[in-house]
Amino acid sequence: MTHAPVIAAVDGSDHSLRALEWARGAALRHGTGLLVAHVLPETSQLYAGRRSALHDPNEPEQYADPVGDHVRGLLETAPELPPEVRYEALEGSVPEALRVIAAEGAPLMLVMGSRGRGGFAALLLGSSSRAVATTATCPVVVVPHADREARDAGSEPSAGRVVLGLHAAETPDDVLDFAFAEAAARGTTVQVVSAYALPPGPALVIDSPFAVIPPEALADGGDGIPAEREMLRSQTERLAPVRARYPQVPVEQAAVPGDPAGRLVEASRSAALVVVGRHHPRRRSLLMGSVAHAVLQHAHGPVAVVPALHDDAADEA
Repeated sequence: MTHAPVIAAVDGSDHSLRALEWARGAALRHGTGLLVAHVLPETSQLYAGRRSALHDPNEPEQYADPVGDHVRGLLETAPELPPEVRYEALEGSVPEALRVIAAEGAPLMLVMGSRGRGGFAALLLGSSSRAVATTATCPVVVVPHADREARDAGSEPSAGRVVLGLHAAETPDDVLDFAFAEAAARGTTVQVVSAYALPPGPALVIDSPFAVIPPEALADGGDGIPAEREMLRSQTERLAPVRARYPQVPVEQAAVPGDPAGRLVEASRSAALVVVGRHHPRRRSLLMGSVAHAVLQHAHGPVAVVPALHDDAADEA
C-alpha cells in the first residue's frame, strides 16, 4: 500500500475516460487515492480571467465545467472506488498543467489517454500525451484507444503479465522497481525482454516468436547462441536486487534478436502493461528515447514510461 496518489488526466473524450477507468483500477490495486485532473478549456480560463480582472459581482462565481460534472457522475456509478477520490480543475496549457501537478506530491503515476479531443483521428499518439510522457517527473501511463487493443485470442488485459523492456547496462533501477511493484499489485508475472543485434545470416528469422524461460532454467552449458546466453546472464545479474525485494513476483526472461521496440510491441498484445525507461539516465536529455517513443506509438495496450527518479539510478549498472 502507498499514500502516493494515482492521477487520471481527463478531458471528456472517450480516450481519457478509458484512462480514467484504468487509473481507478490502479488506485484500487495499490490501495491509494485517485486524483482526477482536468485542464479547463480556453473559454473557461478566459472567463475566469475576465471575472477576476473586472471584479463584476453580477457574474456567477462558478463557471460551467461539464467535463467535471460528467466525470463525477461516472465515478458515482463505478462498482468500487479508491479510499479517496479528488477532482481538480487546472488552468494553462494541457502539457504544462499536467507536468506541474505531476511534480507535486510525488504521485505514483499519471494516467492519460493516447489522444484527446483535439487529436487527429489518424494519429496514434497525441501531442499532449507525447509531451507529458517526455517531460513529467513521475511515471506516465498512456492508455491506447480501443482500436489499438488487438490482443491475443483468449488473453485477459487484467490478468496479463507486466512486460519490462530492459537494457541491462542502461535501464534505471526506478524502471525495474515500477514494473515489479505493478506486477506485485496485480499478482502476475514480470516478463523481461532484452534485444541483441546479430549480423544477418540465413538461419536468423527476426519475425519468429521468441521463447521465454524462468531464471532458474539458465545453465552454464545451456543451448542458444553466445549472444543470447550472455544477455540472459546480464539480465539475471541486473535483476537479482529487485527480485530480492519482490520474492513473490514470478519472472520470465527473454533475450531476442532484432529491434527491441518491435519485440515489445508484439509482447504488448497479451500484456497488462509494458514498462519502458524514458531515456538514458546519464544523458539528462529532455528527449524521449527511440524505443520508448516507438512503443508508445504502436503498442496494443497500456505503456508506462518511467523516468530516472533518483540521481543515483543505474550508477552501478
